[in-house]
Amino acid sequence: MKLSKNFVKDYVDIDVDIESLAEDMTRIGNEYDSAEKLINATNLIIGEVIECEMHPDSDHLHCCKVNIGKEILNIVCGAPNVRKGLKVIVAQVGAKLPGDVTIRKGNIRGQESNGMMCSMLELGLESKFVDEVDKTGIHELPADAPVGEDPIKYMGLDDEVADFELTANRGDLLSILGMAYELGAIYDKPVKEINLKHSEIEEDINKSFKVDIDTENCNLFLAKKALNVCIKESPDFIKNRLIASGIRPINNVVDISNYVMLETGQPLHFYDADRLGDKIAVRMAVAGEKLTTLDNIERTLDEEDIVITNGKEAIGLAGVMGGLSTEVEDDTKNIIIESAIFDGVKIRCTSKKILRSEASNRFEKGLDPNRTYMAAERACMLLEKYADAKIAKGTVIYDKANKEEKKIDVSFENINNLLGLEIPEEEILNVFRKLGFECKVNGKVVTVTVPTRRMDISIKEDLIEEVGRIYGVDNIEGKLPVLPTKTGKYNKTIREIRNKMIGLGLNETMSYILVNDKEAEKFTTDKFEPIRLLDPLTEERNTLRYSMIPSLLKIYEYNSDRNNKDISLFEIGKGFGKVNDEYIEEEKLCILMSGKYYEGIGNTKNVDFFILKGIVEELLDYLGYNGRYSFIKSNELPKEFHPGQTATITINADPIGIIGKLHPKVTSDDVYVMEINLSKLLSKKVGKMKYKEISKFPSIKKDVAFIVDIDLESAVIEKQIKKSAGNLLTNIEIFDVYTGEHVAQDKKSIAYSLTFSDSKKTLTDDEVIGIFNKVISDAEKTLGAEIRK
Repeated sequence: MKLSKNFVKDYVDIDVDIESLAEDMTRIGNEYDSAEKLINATNLIIGEVIECEMHPDSDHLHCCKVNIGKEILNIVCGAPNVRKGLKVIVAQVGAKLPGDVTIRKGNIRGQESNGMMCSMLELGLESKFVDEVDKTGIHELPADAPVGEDPIKYMGLDDEVADFELTANRGDLLSILGMAYELGAIYDKPVKEINLKHSEIEEDINKSFKVDIDTENCNLFLAKKALNVCIKESPDFIKNRLIASGIRPINNVVDISNYVMLETGQPLHFYDADRLGDKIAVRMAVAGEKLTTLDNIERTLDEEDIVITNGKEAIGLAGVMGGLSTEVEDDTKNIIIESAIFDGVKIRCTSKKILRSEASNRFEKGLDPNRTYMAAERACMLLEKYADAKIAKGTVIYDKANKEEKKIDVSFENINNLLGLEIPEEEILNVFRKLGFECKVNGKVVTVTVPTRRMDISIKEDLIEEVGRIYGVDNIEGKLPVLPTKTGKYNKTIREIRNKMIGLGLNETMSYILVNDKEAEKFTTDKFEPIRLLDPLTEERNTLRYSMIPSLLKIYEYNSDRNNKDISLFEIGKGFGKVNDEYIEEEKLCILMSGKYYEGIGNTKNVDFFILKGIVEELLDYLGYNGRYSFIKSNELPKEFHPGQTATITINADPIGIIGKLHPKVTSDDVYVMEINLSKLLSKKVGKMKYKEISKFPSIKKDVAFIVDIDLESAVIEKQIKKSAGNLLTNIEIFDVYTGEHVAQDKKSIAYSLTFSDSKKTLTDDEVIGIFNKVISDAEKTLGAEIRK
């Protein structure tokens, strides 16, 4: 919101510079981006060109003598429109212009030049506010411009502007009147009444025009009629206030519409009454309905758009943009004035599709219904005065709006307790008075009547905030809080898991919890409903993730594209979903590995299923689940996993995760992933750690390779080996799995390293050989295994 100081001074008597005003507004919660003069140039003066001759050494420069009242200056000028008798704006020697330009004495092709004749562009005015003459030449002042005077003051552009960044709940500040009430509270100044007085002719609009509202998304609609308008240039004060507010002047009728919107905060729309007909209807658009808007673009509408019609076809997009068919043009004579309130949410949705405008911005934040009536009358007053209009009697009214002022009770004790202050009762009442709120005191309770213009105030805490704002946060004495201290805590187990992963050579990463909705249901067979954002910043991140695998896969692809193929990553984070109408949020651990895995100095291995499985086993053993977990082959796997190299991780036969290789359709690289639901895993209790003394007697290792059916799982073989070996078998490890030459197609070779030891004595070879032979014999009998030669 650009605040023109001259504009707001029409309604509140203030005498501070714009920077002080902006700082004072910031102290009560209204931040600003900039505060400066509208024309930020110095040492300017009105001059008259009394001589103008071509430069002797140039075909486009002119040597001019310019009278500035106190002296006559020689100025060389290249503007095509410079001529004798022209009144101009002169930047004298030493003048500072926008763009860090300083005017100095000069010599241009042998001719002395003491100053510069300026265009409005050179003085910093935006190009949309200047005419074609200024874009190619210098600004031409009227013939009666007083030589020697300040040109900026003469043109009425001696204004100062602050650009405020307002909070979304302060729609009232999108108006000069709203700003006037805010400044009146700061400086304790009354706000002047707005002039609504105008005369009316005998013709009654209610007899010739009607309004039909066929949607609940319009609760207030007013129509008035102005006849015999004369379309011409606006008076300077209207044009200058529009320019200061960032709006380009067009003609008196259009400018009055914009002026009233800035003044009251209520957008208006003017229709050519003769092209409109005798009716306005408001309804929701029909899907696929067409409307050509004022910018001459045909729009395709849907059922969420509110349209203005003439009873037959759409003639405007409510709250956003009017239609081309009823546009006010230079030959327009009669006008229908629309002042209405439409549903802010609908306007917001439509404006995002079509166009964000000054009007839609105000509708979105909510409007004061009393200002809707005020704006209609104000427009009539200005049209009568500056467009020679005759105003028809009466107003066509559709009104379902709530115009009652809110009454809120708050006690002095509530206010001081919440603010942590001891503000005297008189000072609190004085704050409400400054804000223009009526108060009634009943003992220690104040009943405050909140005007309808302050739509952001609805509960007592809002009133307390107002007291704090206007009383001044600078007046609040700082105090150290007195609070009970609590011992800080963190999830020790999660930290231990993180440290364990780092200790196993994996690198931790942190990825976005937002993914694309197409990725949200991948890499899992769990039944859940993804949680999608209502208003995502981008469609690439519009859904909360359930699995972390898509996020880690993107990180892998980023590294792989940069020729970094050796990847060992893990992440501990949240997964989100909705199950049986209940929102869930679960802690998960995800690992992704590919390329080579570093096992120590000079020792690397190609990542495969068993490397990742070993890491998972290390973790589960570390957490105390030794002997309770299994890796189960399942027929119900996510389609993104390789069916022959994927398993479900279970604890006590309860699935808690998945491990495996990604399907070649997902990536052509050998990428292995694992994801465990830590919330589910850690809910399963573990007993206290049991420690056993390391045997002081030597152990004996024996290796054996079995050829077995290709579908036989290693876990079955290991179980049989442990059963046959008994307690002297202290460790069993797979060190080779082979299929190929010398092994039948339906067979595979699995090699195990068996460790035997006794904590009480040294084992003899004969004892170990006996057990070893029993292991082989039992495997051959029960599993159909044979020893690989």
